[in-house]
Amino acid sequence: MIRTKRIYEPGQIQDGNRVLVMRLWPRGIRKETVDLWLRDLGADPANIKAWKAGRLEWPEMRRRYLAGLRRPEAQASLAKLRALARLGRVTLLCSCEDETRCHRGLLKQALNRAPRRTQKHAGGTDP
Repeated sequence: MIRTKRIYEPGQIQDGNRVLVMRLWPRGIRKETVDLWLRDLGADPANIKAWKAGRLEWPEMRRRYLAGLRRPEAQASLAKLRALARLGRVTLLCSCEDETRCHRGLLKQALNRAPRRTQKHAGGTDP
């Protein structure tokens, strides 16, 4: 099960493994409050800056973040996160106040989607 939480909220036993998904370490947070830091799943700092300054709308920010998840580094971190989630509860952590406008919500949705399966036709080509 994947949950999300703001990094500044106190940790709870129900959080399971607490995974920070930010490129930069948040101010005032002690290392021992996080079980794993997957910085490659954080949003690009230039995109965050443009979005907060109003130069980038949320739909474009969303598109760019999801496109970034296709990078090899992000795919490796996603694999680690999926493996961890198979073992128990995982809480994705970020500093954004509003999950509906935060990459951690997008990441949670991406992880909760069923993996796509590619089946080969008799002719050996993908559908």
